[in-house]
Amino acid sequence: MQTTATLKQRINSIDLLRGIVMIIMALDHVRDFFHIHAMDDDPTNLQTTSPALFFTRFITHYCAPTFVFLSGTSIFLQSQRKTKKELSIFLLTRGLWLMFLEIVVINFLFSFNPLYNFIGLQVIWVTGLSMVIMSVLIFLPLEIIFVLGLIIILGHNYLDRFNYDISKPIPFAWSLLHQTSFRMYAPNRFFGVLYPLIPWPAVMMLGYCLGKWFTKDYDAVKRRKQLITIGSVAVVVFIALRYSNKYGDAALWSEQSRGTVYTIISFFNVTKYPPSLLYLCITLGPALIVLSLIEKVQGSFTDAVTVYGRVPMFYYLCHFFLIHLLCVIFFYASGHHNNEIKDPKLTSLFLFRLQHWGYPLWVVYVIWISIVVFLYPFCKRYSEYKATHKKWWLSYL
Repeated sequence: MQTTATLKQRINSIDLLRGIVMIIMALDHVRDFFHIHAMDDDPTNLQTTSPALFFTRFITHYCAPTFVFLSGTSIFLQSQRKTKKELSIFLLTRGLWLMFLEIVVINFLFSFNPLYNFIGLQVIWVTGLSMVIMSVLIFLPLEIIFVLGLIIILGHNYLDRFNYDISKPIPFAWSLLHQTSFRMYAPNRFFGVLYPLIPWPAVMMLGYCLGKWFTKDYDAVKRRKQLITIGSVAVVVFIALRYSNKYGDAALWSEQSRGTVYTIISFFNVTKYPPSLLYLCITLGPALIVLSLIEKVQGSFTDAVTVYGRVPMFYYLCHFFLIHLLCVIFFYASGHHNNEIKDPKLTSLFLFRLQHWGYPLWVVYVIWISIVVFLYPFCKRYSEYKATHKKWWLSYL
């Protein structure tokens, strides 16, 4: 029988990994608002990127899949103390709540535009929709959930052959399911599906199945070995399939004229929107290995990182607001005026964020670290409040 201390340590390892990816996630969002080329170039553009810029983008690839995967694990752990009916109702209501947050709150925090000229469906939306789907799937046997999730992840790239030409209108239903789209639905009003549904529910389904390894009677040594084994297999699958250039990602890699470093960058430049099989292998594989390695890690620093993982939604909303608020301050401090709040070149998607404005990458890192440190006492206070209060709404924030 596992002790209470061991069980607590297991849960801490999940919160610690979630905290790591939440901290890293903020780096990408700070880059969006403050890097000089964030609005007019892509950090994965092999013709213009640098190794440092590509790494800054690539490291944040681990955030969304790990977050969704661990959300599935948390769902399973909740199933140990709730009935199927109670858990189903909770997942349905929380999923709908997250979808509402994405459309109404997060879109505003991202744009500061009260007219909502741009509405994007991103990671919180697809997490919520996946939870709604899980509210039904939890009634299935665990083995069936695992098989379905694995089939979707392994096979969803076959859908790429049905994708539409991006120069032509993409049917809305198809963009919701598999292909990202960005469209104008009214004069100066845009709608973007940045996170199509497939394969995100499958990521949550596999995370849900992993939760069985974190029950109190499961052998800790066996679990750590399994995490390393599965994670290593995923990395090997990535290397083998990526090298073959046959299946697993719509974007093929190639030898680059700029040198070996850029050829390596091309090799790791996998597709996130929607996440390809290879993208999921190279992100979730290492994440599982890390989850095993950090299980016994203790210390004041890891305790601090764990705080962010215990209040992910609170942190997510606060960090977006703070980043954009700082952008407003920098906007005026740079000598810009009210008549420049709306940049016509950006079709008013973001207010206070000009297209040809920003700072070098090292400034982005300084701002990122400052924001994470600034938010720590607020996250810690809220985490302590959640731990000592049982109000129903705390499960939704």
